Amino acid sequence: MDFTMAAIVAALATIFLLLPFIYNLLFERGASQKPPQAGGAWPIIGHLHQLAAPQPTYKILADMADKYGPIFRLRLGAHQFVVVSDSGIAKQCFTTNDRALAGRPKAIASEIMGYNHAMFGLVPYGQYWRYVRKVVMLELLSNRRLEVLGRVLETGIRSFTQDIHRTWLRDKNESEDIKLDMKELFGKLIMDIMIQMLFGQRPEEERRRTVVTVKKFYDLLGASALGDFVPWLRWLDIGGHEKAMKETAKEMDTIMESWLQQHKRKRNTKSEEEEQDFMDGLLSSFHGADGDDKNIPKDFGADTIVKATCTSVLLAGMDTTAVTLTWALSLVLNNYSVLEKIRAELDIHVGRERHVNLSDLSNFTYLQAVVKETLRLYPAGPLLVPHESIDDCMVDGYTILKGTRLLVNAAKIHRDPNFWSDPNMFRPERFLNEHNEIDVKGNHFELIPFGSGRRMCPGISLALQIVELTLASLIHNFNLKRVSNEPIDMTESFGLTIMKKSPLCALFTPCLSSHLYC
Repeated sequence: MDFTMAAIVAALATIFLLLPFIYNLLFERGASQKPPQAGGAWPIIGHLHQLAAPQPTYKILADMADKYGPIFRLRLGAHQFVVVSDSGIAKQCFTTNDRALAGRPKAIASEIMGYNHAMFGLVPYGQYWRYVRKVVMLELLSNRRLEVLGRVLETGIRSFTQDIHRTWLRDKNESEDIKLDMKELFGKLIMDIMIQMLFGQRPEEERRRTVVTVKKFYDLLGASALGDFVPWLRWLDIGGHEKAMKETAKEMDTIMESWLQQHKRKRNTKSEEEEQDFMDGLLSSFHGADGDDKNIPKDFGADTIVKATCTSVLLAGMDTTAVTLTWALSLVLNNYSVLEKIRAELDIHVGRERHVNLSDLSNFTYLQAVVKETLRLYPAGPLLVPHESIDDCMVDGYTILKGTRLLVNAAKIHRDPNFWSDPNMFRPERFLNEHNEIDVKGNHFELIPFGSGRRMCPGISLALQIVELTLASLIHNFNLKRVSNEPIDMTESFGLTIMKKSPLCALFTPCLSSHLYC
């Protein structure tokens, strides 16, 4: 009897586990109209094993695209994915089908660390997302706010170059130069600027603690928990991801809660003339979110919305911007002719008697081309943040069913030889000549480092300002060169972003009058 009951339980468990696979084989709607499916799927896990190779996911998917075409399907555990690797098909996704594909998949990391899916970059499409995005645009990314934040940005970068000059005075050698790891310094610069913009001036100890926590948070946000793909195995927490997420979420919330309470206490004493930071603006916008204002969604409490939104903006702006700066400077130092052209542009429009200002950026057409080319070759997110279909739709003649998840391989699109000549070569001049009309703001689907459509990154203008002003200031203030005649190692490492694996070391000597560093 015991044996029979055990056999029945085992059989039922097996049938339960195989149900998704059997359903996919026998009962899928419109299977003939769906994009082609990649081969090699296994029962239960689908194509997950193929993405477990040491090669980065976007390169595995690029190889699959060469075999199966510019749009194909994958089954990753319980979920269907469509992978797009062509600019024309991406355009259909983000224009004709923009609303139908505006959803976001719910992930374990977003649940545990994102205040139960309250972070607006990852939240499902709907009223809550629309309202929070509107507030973010008003309180951080509007032209009015960018003017105010511009002073924070200019001050932060000026302090950055002054610190390098002080280090040079202290550590210069017989050849009058110093060696610095810019990968590390860029990370600190962006963290300091973002914290100042979002939360105001914070003590050094708080900033250091935040850096450590944010790094863990970001790494876990990009980790693939098996439970995301095979939900019935979530309870096992294979790899311990959920435990680590809960611990890190608690650490991050402690920081955010402390800053939130400090901002609440100072609201009644803050003068009208005193500049507000982003958290101040959010508190004003969501004040009474638990009350009777019918325009404010009641999905979450006001404090949760403020903390989740601040965390979302901090994460979105920090690592991606530092990574882009690291790749840009690496490419420039490996191409001294490009460095000289940037310097010549700075000499024409700025000269040697003052600092670079934000108002100068519109004159730097060659520097802007360098940044575009960097984002083409090394987009911070080679795979755009996944979308999810909230309605059935047609893409490239294929049916995309509701609930299907969409991956757009931006890195593959950016190196399409059918559009880009010498696609693997760093050549900024292409954006001054044959592709001078192309921008990175989601209007040209051959170059979409920030995505496109209604779910694209809203912080494009701010990100470009930070990258361009930082590069211009460094090159204007210092003579830069590689530490040896050998090119800088461009080996990649991977998480949520394409990062440079090795340090970025460069030699610095000042090239302006000493009073400009004071």
